[in-house]
Amino acid sequence: MAILVVKVMTGILDPGTDKRLERSCGRDWIRRAPAEPGIERIEAFFTGHAYDPHRHDTYAIGFTVSGVQSFDYRGSRADSRRGNVIVLHPDEVHDGRAGVEQGFRYRMIYIEPRLIAEALADKTNALPFMRSAISSDPRLLRGVSRALIDLDRLYEPLERDRILTGIADALLALDTSLPSRGSLAVSATAVDRARAFLDAHFTRTVASEELEAITGLDRYGLARHFRARLGTSPYRYLTMRRLGRAKADIAAGRPLAEAAFVAGFADQSHMTRQFKQAFGLTPGRWQAICH
Repeated sequence: MAILVVKVMTGILDPGTDKRLERSCGRDWIRRAPAEPGIERIEAFFTGHAYDPHRHDTYAIGFTVSGVQSFDYRGSRADSRRGNVIVLHPDEVHDGRAGVEQGFRYRMIYIEPRLIAEALADKTNALPFMRSAISSDPRLLRGVSRALIDLDRLYEPLERDRILTGIADALLALDTSLPSRGSLAVSATAVDRARAFLDAHFTRTVASEELEAITGLDRYGLARHFRARLGTSPYRYLTMRRLGRAKADIAAGRPLAEAAFVAGFADQSHMTRQFKQAFGLTPGRWQAICH
């Protein structure tokens, strides 16, 4: 198994294997893969400071290609080196910076928790959690390697299924505290109804009464079930859908004020505050390093 991991990783961990990705070490950059439902993939290079403290509502899983990738997570400093796997859980605050003068380069996949929950639906009702942000587990390394080996194209449907299953199974194997299916009373149907409603209406204000009506749960019960299944709160999920729309529009060159309006924010300053809290970058800096 370890031999297979090395073979899969070889083309990714050697920056010299793709001349198109060579960049000047004096300029930060981000390269994004084609958009996938529930999945975002990037490769990036940073020198010095990269991200202010922020938190995603997704799993952020990836590996360091070169340099040292340093960040604070759950009260301590972590340093990821070439070949280390990084796993950041939804809603956990972290930052990012170079641990060496030469900077660091990495690849990352962001996966919505619902996809991990769906992949593990026959095994557990809860989301797997890793206390340590850095792993060298070969199962996880193999899964994330397959997910990030080619950023120039969309996944084929069966390929996507294999990738999500491989990552989800590796996360489950590394969390021995997870209850088996049936031991946790989570209303998956109610949560999925709430999520679908938020996906469809994130550009406007959504009232708690609306979610209560479509799920049959009171707002507090829904909040508990929602977090158990998706790793975040309904409002946080709504905010991240707005930010996802704004992030894509800004990367495409849309003016910041217009992007804020289209995504459903009160104004540009409201979007800027939420953007920085979620991604550790201002919208202006995001637009600059994407172009």
